[in-house]
Amino acid sequence: MTNNKNIHMTDRWLRRLASTAFVVLIAGMMGRALWQQYMLSPWTRDGRIRAETVNIAAEVFGKVTDLRVVENQFVHKNDILFIVDQQEYRLALAKAQATLESRRQDMLVRGALSQRRNQLSSEAISKEEQQTSETTASMATAAYQEAKAQCDLAQLSLGRTTVRSPVNGYITNLRLRVGDYATVGQTKLTVIDSDSFWVSGYFEETKMPRIHEGDAAAMALMSVEPALAGHVESISRGIADPNGTADTQGLANVNPIFYWVRLAQRIPVRIHIDHVPEGVVLAAGMTCTVTVNSGKEK
Repeated sequence: MTNNKNIHMTDRWLRRLASTAFVVLIAGMMGRALWQQYMLSPWTRDGRIRAETVNIAAEVFGKVTDLRVVENQFVHKNDILFIVDQQEYRLALAKAQATLESRRQDMLVRGALSQRRNQLSSEAISKEEQQTSETTASMATAAYQEAKAQCDLAQLSLGRTTVRSPVNGYITNLRLRVGDYATVGQTKLTVIDSDSFWVSGYFEETKMPRIHEGDAAAMALMSVEPALAGHVESISRGIADPNGTADTQGLANVNPIFYWVRLAQRIPVRIHIDHVPEGVVLAAGMTCTVTVNSGKEK
């Protein structure tokens, strides 16, 4: 009876030991997998949504008479954004057109006169008078070409009073109202190109050997659940080095501090967005977690 009891206790002890060993083994395997996933897999929480922007400024001076957009509005390429007062530029064009017509008539008259004189014999007109007539006709032609260029310039300036969007996108940083004075080259609003969104993922240099152009990538935004799908488009070939700056004598300025723990540098990787889930709104500057499926192309 005692032997059976001892055998039963031994079996229970062995089963407990086996169960404990199994749990420890599974925990060790999971820990190792998590360690490899965290330390070696190409992923980063340091991802940013980025987009190209276009700074919109007037190309001619004048008062803004019409504003066609509001903040955050979506616009299509070639949509009118605002209009600068056109009255002065219309008058300038009318003046240039009148000058052009006057120069054209003068060119025709002097050209016809030169042609007639060239047909006369040397007994009726001297060679000097013929050359003078030809020179006058040539000067009239040059004056006409100058007037034509001035007319084209006036037409161009009038066209530039209407400012259009160069891309499809969203209006932001709108600092313009009707009545404001438009200054040439001074940014009055910005258009975020809606067709140019991409993700910049900043990966630790230890993970770069497993990242290749064309690898599939997933980008999980902090604000929404569905992840964006994309692929690695390109990898940056350089980042700033603070030790590379020179002092006033042109010598390298090397930081003398040595850190016992070496921190891996982060390399920018450009991720092309292939698919945006329905209902997901992208905004430049949003943060995301980027995971690259190494070896799996898009």
